[in-house]
Amino acid sequence: MGLFSVSPEKEKDLYEKMARLGIRRQDLIEHFVRAQGKGGQNVNKVATAVYLKHVPTGVEVKCQQERSQILNRFLARRILADKIEALILGKKSAAQHKIEKIRRQKRKQSKRAKEKRLQAKHVQAKKKARRSWQPGQE
Repeated sequence: MGLFSVSPEKEKDLYEKMARLGIRRQDLIEHFVRAQGKGGQNVNKVATAVYLKHVPTGVEVKCQQERSQILNRFLARRILADKIEALILGKKSAAQHKIEKIRRQKRKQSKRAKEKRLQAKHVQAKKKARRSWQPGQE
């Protein structure tokens, strides 16, 4: 097992992504702070939360998802890499793609599209009305 308590494949993928984005270990400032919330005595007494800062870009991340400091170190690096990737790629990033998709879904529908949808509903309602059985139609 490597530096983090995750599978070697996950660790290798993270290091490859960091290398691809130009994130070096020397460029990271890492602090350990006490987490808050669930986790019991371990979280309250041990500095399990991880604060990471990438000096060249100024991107900061704080991770306290897990009770383990080692896992939080791994997750913080992964989150940092994703943020820097989003910064570099801009519109092309997966996170940006999700945001755009939600924005499109929430956008107001055009009048023509609304009329077309309502027309389809009326047609369906007429079909249903024709197949319904009514008393006295035997």
